[in-house]
Amino acid sequence: MKLHGLHHVTAITARAGDNHDFYTRTLGLRLVKKTVNQDDVSAYHLFYADGAGTPGTDLTFFDWPAAPERRGTRSVTRTGLRVGSVATLEWWRDRLGLQDPVTERHGRPVLDFADPEGQRLSFVVDAEPAASVWERSSVPAGHQIRGLGPLLLSVPAFEPTDRVFREILHLEITGTYPMDGRDVHVYRIGASAGAARELHLRVDPDTPAARQGAGGVHHLALRTTLADYQAWARHLAASGMPNSGPVDRHWFRSLYFREPNGILIEIATDEPGFTADEPLEALGSALSLPPFLEPRRKQIESGLVILPASG
Repeated sequence: MKLHGLHHVTAITARAGDNHDFYTRTLGLRLVKKTVNQDDVSAYHLFYADGAGTPGTDLTFFDWPAAPERRGTRSVTRTGLRVGSVATLEWWRDRLGLQDPVTERHGRPVLDFADPEGQRLSFVVDAEPAASVWERSSVPAGHQIRGLGPLLLSVPAFEPTDRVFREILHLEITGTYPMDGRDVHVYRIGASAGAARELHLRVDPDTPAARQGAGGVHHLALRTTLADYQAWARHLAASGMPNSGPVDRHWFRSLYFREPNGILIEIATDEPGFTADEPLEALGSALSLPPFLEPRRKQIESGLVILPASG
């Protein structure tokens, strides 16, 4: 029963068209799945990833007409996007017209930026090679985003979250580093090192709680396999952690729970993957629905805005 790193991050946009344009055209990611929120079919659920939709590369968005996020604690405060070199950071700095310099965090060069709705992101230099280059990307192969990691979380109290991370999720603290006068605790997900397998936890006891909204993160997901999925379901139940129980999302299986400081965490399987209902070459080109929503396709499509064709 293992976790293998970050699976995806799901955030919120109030402007699906602008969001699609920024993440596909500006950041050069591939729209690998265009579907809807399975609990609110009036909203898109858009999945941006590498060329093959590899687990650990997915940055996804619910399209809700929400007010902007009120920033604060009890939230994921920054999402790392891995790239290959400092030269690539400088390339992105020029492409995005950023004024802030390249800095360092936990021994890695980083470049902080935000999307048009204020979603806080960072390019992070990481030696792990790209899983799948997107040949039709607007970004040259050598400068493409390689996946997620690390994620920065803020909580008001250390011990409850630390206990869940170590005792229930079996994460290991591998170090700390300073940020604005506070220590950030680095947790490794699974046995291997690397930014794709890290959660960074900062304690902000005097900061008000975030109010979820556009430009903020809804939840984070950690990777497991179908072989270990039922064991994780039994483990969460035996630990007394309130959770969703098994949920079939068609492209992966999920378990959801809130750690004690309120951050929503999902455990998601790598399998069966986004090619379960679309061939690799056609990923994201049409609206995909899980089988239980297919009878409502016409109704669902009529309630969605039209997005530009994906390249």
